[in-house]
Amino acid sequence: MLYWLLYQKLFPYFRLFRIFRYLTFRTVGASLTALLIGLLLGPFVIERLREFQIGQYIREEGPQSHQKKGGTPTMGGVLICISIIIPTLMWSDLSNPLVWIVMLSTLAFAAIGFADDYTKVLHKHNQGLTGKQKLVLQFSVSALVAVALLLLEQRGRYSTRLMVPFAKRFRPDLVWQWMGHIPHMHWLAFLPFVVFVMLVVTFSSNAVNLTDGLDGLAIGCTIIAAAALTMLTYVSGHVVFSDYLELQRMPMVSELTVFCGAMVGGSIGFLWYNAHPAEVFMGDVGSLALGGAIGTVAVVIKQELLLPFIGGVFILEAMSVILQVGSYKLRNGKRIFKMAPLHHHFELLGWSESKVIARFWILALVFALFALTTLKLR
Repeated sequence: MLYWLLYQKLFPYFRLFRIFRYLTFRTVGASLTALLIGLLLGPFVIERLREFQIGQYIREEGPQSHQKKGGTPTMGGVLICISIIIPTLMWSDLSNPLVWIVMLSTLAFAAIGFADDYTKVLHKHNQGLTGKQKLVLQFSVSALVAVALLLLEQRGRYSTRLMVPFAKRFRPDLVWQWMGHIPHMHWLAFLPFVVFVMLVVTFSSNAVNLTDGLDGLAIGCTIIAAAALTMLTYVSGHVVFSDYLELQRMPMVSELTVFCGAMVGGSIGFLWYNAHPAEVFMGDVGSLALGGAIGTVAVVIKQELLLPFIGGVFILEAMSVILQVGSYKLRNGKRIFKMAPLHHHFELLGWSESKVIARFWILALVFALFALTTLKLR
């Protein structure tokens, strides 16, 4: 909005507005705007959640130390979404379709989380949407993202080729062109790409959701992952850096740097109120939205295979749940961890909540730095 008004419309008359053409300026502006919105709007949102008695229900099977958190306002993810979307609308070039794909994906995953949270609040002790219902909705949104990207690919504005870390030349195409020549079966050529996007985005969304179990844990790791994505998005769309790092040249993705910057600022603003002891929880409306945003951005900038490092803690948390459930079913009730997700395991080992959070943040930073170093290791 500001880019269109101040640069595209008023720049010819006011040369000062030339600064709005610079992506770095608009990214910083979006980040600071998101932070300011989060800090200023936080008390209002928390108070409204208290008024509507939207409090967190703590499961009895969870760690006993968490029972005292019962009743803490939840669904604070609404604040996160507002803090991300408004600055993106203000500071980005809204003629870029990739911006809309990422924003709409984020809002769609937020809507799924909102439905889940609201069901829990409306019916006390209700577990919300079932696992199958959430997966169907998440896969549906992810499939729509894939279809939108395929439409752009048909116009030469996106590439379905996969960038493989540590490999310069190996870039397999997820659209099987040879299948397009089979009569009445040409649609199968796009199936591998659609399935891949569905798995990446849905897994990312659920991984952040599983990590959201301690005060500030998920949002702190999100800040680190979003900061890494901001850098990756910027270099992917920059002609000099992308050529130097031998990345696939994608000029359109550079505008997503503004969205990623807003995600950093909005997450920091939310952390102010979510830090231990938390005044508000993000709920599924926040965790599913953030995970969906991270996964969608990774797909759009062709860094899907770096996602396990960009969000390394999220992956560890999700894998701990998968391994725990698999072990329980296949080994006659035997467990690998004292409790899953992984942060609960360390709590039961005697680590304080603050220590678990701080160490997981450090681990997330190490993963993110490794992800950035792989750019030159090709």
